[in-house]
Amino acid sequence: MEAYIGRQPIFDELEQVYAYELLYRHNEKNYFEMPDADVATYDVIAKTFVSFGVDELSQGRPCFINFTENLLMSPIFEQLSAQLVVVELLEDIVITVDIIERVQELKGLGYRIALDDFLLNDDLLESEIFKYVDIIKVDFLLASEEERLKIEYLVRSYYPHITLLAEKVETVEEYTWARRHGYKLFQGYFFKRPQIIVTQEIPANILQYYRVIALLRETDPDINDLAETIECDMSLSYKLLKLINSSPKRRLNKVRSIKEAIISLGLRDLQQWLHILTYREMRDTKVSGRMEEVMRTSLIRAKMCESLARYNGGKLHSEYFLIGMFSLIDVILGRPLHQILEQLPLSEGVVATLNGEATPLQPYLQLVISLENMEIERIRQFAQQIEVPASAILRMHYEANKWAKQVH
Repeated sequence: MEAYIGRQPIFDELEQVYAYELLYRHNEKNYFEMPDADVATYDVIAKTFVSFGVDELSQGRPCFINFTENLLMSPIFEQLSAQLVVVELLEDIVITVDIIERVQELKGLGYRIALDDFLLNDDLLESEIFKYVDIIKVDFLLASEEERLKIEYLVRSYYPHITLLAEKVETVEEYTWARRHGYKLFQGYFFKRPQIIVTQEIPANILQYYRVIALLRETDPDINDLAETIECDMSLSYKLLKLINSSPKRRLNKVRSIKEAIISLGLRDLQQWLHILTYREMRDTKVSGRMEEVMRTSLIRAKMCESLARYNGGKLHSEYFLIGMFSLIDVILGRPLHQILEQLPLSEGVVATLNGEATPLQPYLQLVISLENMEIERIRQFAQQIEVPASAILRMHYEANKWAKQVH
């Protein structure tokens, strides 16, 4: 399943990339085609922090993201990075006292504020918000030269802390005019069209999202129940690990289980991200038969590896679950395994095993793979190595298939 996002560079006076604006895209067509701005913003945020990874998209530079009034007033900013996200207020937001107070609050959290497609008017509240604005974007297709001159005079005379950004600059004449009149940042087709960036995503099981949300709404959510429910869904498990890597509260220690991942992210943050992801995923997703089979195989491997470890009294049986779960992640995402593992906060033992190195976990995964391929001699070899009888292996395989069918 492919995921798309648009990324257009914003240049400084030296024509170096200063930042990127991230744009909603639903396919390879390079234009906006979603009437619901809330959905578009949720989609951009989910893709930035989960599908692609904010580090990969931003390359260490600020990212401009459009925010509607609904999203501006929401608690979503607790999950974002003030260092990387520039809050771009859409032009249709009506400036009110509540909006000004919210912008002031976000400034206090370290966010930079940009006004999109700005045009002058006589609203006194609009002038009040200028105290907290860092960047004003002026649309060179929309604003006349007279309007642009008025904006430049206002900023130069009364708000010198504000940086002017010329957007939709399409000719060398417009670029030269903007530089001559105090603009410091530039964006438009004259420099570069938005680039469509594509990645592969694991298809989501929306019902599983709702099951986790229901568990989180309980008075005292059970971490073990949450972990077991998330483990039933490969998409959720993968996204949870990606979130930990993208979170401003990123941990130094690697996780060895989904339970550890939940504790690391925190129940409140998990609940907020699930709402973001659910809002975004509430559309029909077509999943190929091949992808369904690969995901089902991953679940069977995960359950089998965990069951084998439990049989042997393994204390870290959740690590065994993870090596099975992510043993086909490169096939699902269509990317080199080492690149994927670099973006997941997995323990060294899990990473080494998935990379094919000899580890204490490796025989368990190899036994399960040999069982899939009906390689009798290799099954015997690995069964003897981990000291599990054939009768127990067959029973576990039956139970793993049954479990995978129930949850997927």
